[in-house]
Amino acid sequence: MPSISGVMPAYNEEANIGPMIEEMDRVLSSVSEDYEIIVVDDGSKDNTAKVVMEKAASFPKVRLIRHERNKGYGAAVYSGITAATKELIFFTDSDRQFKLEELRKLLPLIEHADLVAGYRPRRMDPWYRVLFGWGWSFLVTVLFGYTVRDIDCAFKLFKREVMEKVAPQIRSFGATFSAEFLIRAKRAGFKFKEVPVTHLPRPAGKQTGARLDVIARAFKELFILRWRLWKEALGRSEAR
Repeated sequence: MPSISGVMPAYNEEANIGPMIEEMDRVLSSVSEDYEIIVVDDGSKDNTAKVVMEKAASFPKVRLIRHERNKGYGAAVYSGITAATKELIFFTDSDRQFKLEELRKLLPLIEHADLVAGYRPRRMDPWYRVLFGWGWSFLVTVLFGYTVRDIDCAFKLFKREVMEKVAPQIRSFGATFSAEFLIRAKRAGFKFKEVPVTHLPRPAGKQTGARLDVIARAFKELFILRWRLWKEALGRSEAR
């Protein structure tokens, strides 16, 4: 089994991050001897970072990255995956809405692909988040072509070379991060696989993805991305 990094962005997840670290350590240690757990505290206002540091005393594979202020979901994921040192990178959210042992469903597929994306056949979120998620995936597909069916599903496994190729090109550090990462990886020729994963109700804490400022930033970043990709395509055409 190749070495693997488990990356978890966290914002005000004091109640969830401890059990998440324990579960991540249990799952990763069962699939590889060479692993690490990276938690990115994105400027939390609660005791998220304190809990991580306390857990690190018992789980030496844990590393904490701290943002002094809240930079956004994409910025937290970016900090985590670019700090990863292992051959495979697995990232998921720290809200305990996924069964981490289902990583085992992704691992066989990574032998035949560069990125394996989970999708939620049944999303256990409030109806408006389900509606927003469907609309967002539809809009991204219309603007950029098909990547995966559940763009923002935070259960993805990819090879290190995907991160090394794509990360330097990323400019979307809010909720559009996942879309840009997938779009650029697809256009770079990396091969994708998809697999259904279980989604659970959030056991504690509050979701922030449906806040108006988060949504406004996402749309702004999405249309800036569309413009940037047009300009990049034009530049390549003129270069020929």
